[in-house]
Amino acid sequence: MTDATERLYRRLLVLRCQTGDGDAFTELVERYDGRLRYYLRKMLQNTDRLDDLAQEVWLDVFRSLPRLAEPGAFCSWFYRLARDRSYREFRKRPVPWRPLEEAELPVTNGEPDDFSAEDAARVHRALDELESEHREALVLRFLEEMSYEDMARVTGCPLGTVRSRLHYAKRALERTNLHE
Repeated sequence: MTDATERLYRRLLVLRCQTGDGDAFTELVERYDGRLRYYLRKMLQNTDRLDDLAQEVWLDVFRSLPRLAEPGAFCSWFYRLARDRSYREFRKRPVPWRPLEEAELPVTNGEPDDFSAEDAARVHRALDELESEHREALVLRFLEEMSYEDMARVTGCPLGTVRSRLHYAKRALERTNLHE
């Protein structure tokens, strides 16, 4: 499916959900639950409450979806709900983090090598080493392919802050070596 087709299909799916179509909501959950769980896991670092938190986010989506004014804004709205839920959990039990300068993070050395499954695993582990704001910026930008504007909506931060977080997170990755 092309990007434009995917966006249009997502809008239609959201509209169907807003009219009470249970099958559409089931499909929405099937399409986004894996992404939601990855986001929550990276935000809270393998919390033992992952299933409960994902279910709470989906309940928030179910309750609030009829009031979503712009179906095209579903992704940023959805991740905002997930972010709010994860920050509520985070405030209950803060996750330990290290400053960027101390994180041991993998990165490519600029060579056009193939990116193996092992490299991907190192990157995913490296995300766990980042401060939550930087981890979130990388996940939203590169895994969810969000625009800076959508990232600003999700995080509730000015566009400049989003760009800054992304810049510093990428710099931390550049200072390390992926090829151990």
